[in-house]
Amino acid sequence: MGGASIWHWVVVGGIVMLLFGRGKISEMMGDVAKGIKAFKKGMSDEDTAAAAATTTVATPGEPVRTIDHRTGQPASTTSTLADRKIG
Repeated sequence: MGGASIWHWVVVGGIVMLLFGRGKISEMMGDVAKGIKAFKKGMSDEDTAAAAATTTVATPGEPVRTIDHRTGQPASTTSTLADRKIG
């Protein structure tokens, strides 16, 4: 009594087919497939956006510009550590 035989599954399958019909089941499976594809596309878009955000490329030939935080002005590119006052 505890086990489900093949005839139990045939009856359950027949009832499901009567309730939903062939067209409804295939339509529902198509919607599930579209959802899976959209999820995968969203995950790959998120991965490429994260990779693009983490990689930064400096322009060749242009020096890196820094800001002197004490004055708020761009720091001189020719200054040395001896020229700056600390303290």
